[in-house]
Amino acid sequence: MLSRTADHLYWMSRYTERAENTARMLNVSYDTSMLPQPADQARQIWSGVLSISELMPAYVQLLGEVEREAVLNFMVCDESNPSSIASCLRAARENARAVRGALSAEAWETQNQTWLELDKRLAGDEWAREPARFFEWVKFRSHLWRGVSYGTMLQDEAFHFLRLGTFLERADNTARLLDVRFHALAHEPQAAAAGHSGVPLDFYHWSALLRSVSALEVYRKVYRDVITPERVAELLMLRSKMPRSLLACMQEVVNNLEAVAHAQSRATQRKAGRLLADLQYARIDEILATGLHAYLNQFLERVHVLGLGISRDFLMQ
Repeated sequence: MLSRTADHLYWMSRYTERAENTARMLNVSYDTSMLPQPADQARQIWSGVLSISELMPAYVQLLGEVEREAVLNFMVCDESNPSSIASCLRAARENARAVRGALSAEAWETQNQTWLELDKRLAGDEWAREPARFFEWVKFRSHLWRGVSYGTMLQDEAFHFLRLGTFLERADNTARLLDVRFHALAHEPQAAAAGHSGVPLDFYHWSALLRSVSALEVYRKVYRDVITPERVAELLMLRSKMPRSLLACMQEVVNNLEAVAHAQSRATQRKAGRLLADLQYARIDEILATGLHAYLNQFLERVHVLGLGISRDFLMQ
């Protein structure tokens, strides 16, 4: 496959996944900000949204003080923000247009229709009146895209590059979300006894974190007990059957890398394999004892290096 084609496929799936992840994060943050709480604490929720995406400096330079409506607008439809939902879906559609021949007709139509409908939804202020409904629509279109591509495309190299981009982006997002939210909740006064005191507000914040990655029902099935920080971290990091866990994502990355491997990609495969092995044999108590923040920072750095290796070995330079 031409590196140009692989590049468009890989980034199309990464941008689609990023738009969905942003919608998930904003949806839960919006719901959580509606809880009765001090203004400073509500503002901290929206600062966390910007921190997860590493957009705080850009936001402050452009808009100044952190406020809910301004953050929502910045993360949904501000095209000066390359990580906004509008920017991501536009980039996904442009990458899809460049490689229409590598996609099934249904896969292309799904991407194109998402962009056309997004334009209509953002033309007025309907999304701002009912942001939750808009975020659900973004998630649905991402689910639809993955389902259509999985169900209609030949599972050749094009398919594997789509999957590779999806799961590398998802691993990055889950790690960022867990790091920022875990750190913030663990240092709030009402979160000091998380999972032990049964404080309703504390429970809601931890369940909101799980809902942001569609993991609340999974948590109940796996643990059948109260929500504790340790188990949340274990579920989102080390459970291979949890679709958005770090381990599940890295299993997919390794499998799809193997499917497109060539002689020059062995170093990148080794890095991916080592990262997967570290997750497979990790224990959550050991990770928490040595520091979750340090572990996740190292994970993100390794994912970044892995992405650079994939770009070097397969994609346009």
